[in-house]
Amino acid sequence: MTTITPELLTEIRSKFAHVEACPFTGPRVFFENAGGALTLNSVVETSARFAAIPDNQGRDNPASAALGEIIAKAREDAATFFNAPGGKVFVGESGTELLFRLIADACLGTPEGIVLGSTVEHPASRSACARWAEVAGKPHVLVAHDDTTGVVTPEVYAEAVTEDTRVATILHTSPVTGMGMDVAGIAKAIRAKAPEALIIVDGIQHACHGGIDIASYDIDGYVVSPYKVFSRHGYGVAWASDRLSALQHDALVGGPQGNWELGTRDTGAYATFSDVVEYFEWLGSRVSDATDPRARIEAAGRAIHDHEAALTNAMLHGTGNLPGLAEMEGVSIVGGTDNPAREGLVSFYAAGRASPELVSALSEHGIRTHTRKADHYSGNILTPLGQEDCVRVSLAHYNTEAEVAAFLSAVKRILG
Repeated sequence: MTTITPELLTEIRSKFAHVEACPFTGPRVFFENAGGALTLNSVVETSARFAAIPDNQGRDNPASAALGEIIAKAREDAATFFNAPGGKVFVGESGTELLFRLIADACLGTPEGIVLGSTVEHPASRSACARWAEVAGKPHVLVAHDDTTGVVTPEVYAEAVTEDTRVATILHTSPVTGMGMDVAGIAKAIRAKAPEALIIVDGIQHACHGGIDIASYDIDGYVVSPYKVFSRHGYGVAWASDRLSALQHDALVGGPQGNWELGTRDTGAYATFSDVVEYFEWLGSRVSDATDPRARIEAAGRAIHDHEAALTNAMLHGTGNLPGLAEMEGVSIVGGTDNPAREGLVSFYAAGRASPELVSALSEHGIRTHTRKADHYSGNILTPLGQEDCVRVSLAHYNTEAEVAAFLSAVKRILG
């Protein structure tokens, strides 16, 4: 196994648009990846190419047939990326919209019983469960995450799950704390008491960090937002198991059985997800000797994890002669300092300093970060901590230790 070397990192960065500069403000360090990762140059090129094609799927002409083949390949590529045996891969308006659709069908298509989730979840799944559990007449039960670590464990789910749990949701990684959950362990805990429950996972924040393995999870739905995994805005990608797809859902009367998609799809959206999968395969070929596409994707995920762990460690504990956030007086780290669940993200707040002011000051130093407030997006994490806001610093594998150093230098100057 090869790590991401400085030489490889330079090559990686060359594959992304606007790595070192914002098209509106000029040079900057991009630490706002949880809000939307950088876009692959190949995705930009593919988007432009397909935007110009006038033909649609399902027509009797060679162009239409070619579009159908591109969509079929993209579905196969996504299934390989997810390691998803069986089931269906399809695109929708966004990751949030797809979570709402999967959860709605699961709530409406199952017998009377419980809808189970957790307090750590993003509102994309929590709001969907709240709405559709009520429509279906099912209680919506939330298990509590640990405020200190930012994690909800299989053991906590095991205590809450009952035999009549019909639908369960899991957040793979939090976009506020950056902490990843044990999806396989949680699913196993749910199945131990409710083997027929439909389990749906929000993988939106996790996807760009690699390591999706649906075959090992024993779940029924998994959703990602491609703009957070090196593609573009305007679509989401979902995988649904055969039994979830067999439930009644919005569809055209007389249309294909089990079809999830409504109306003509954007072939370019599918094609750009193939670009993402191709990139992971390329990276895997550079950090391993693997030749199988799935093995390369797995190798890429391990290399991404290790590189991002090194960067977050430097951010927390310092690099060179610069102190890390954990060593700065008055600075608190959301989720704790040395948390093994952390995935490429550090959220912090400083005593006596409003987080929006810190984000603005960092921007003036050429560092792009983001404020998370105790609102409908992040209140579930921040309110129990008695905190109105925090600074979210989110990175990806194309970020460098030099960028971390620039960030720490800026924070040190700002905090005095």
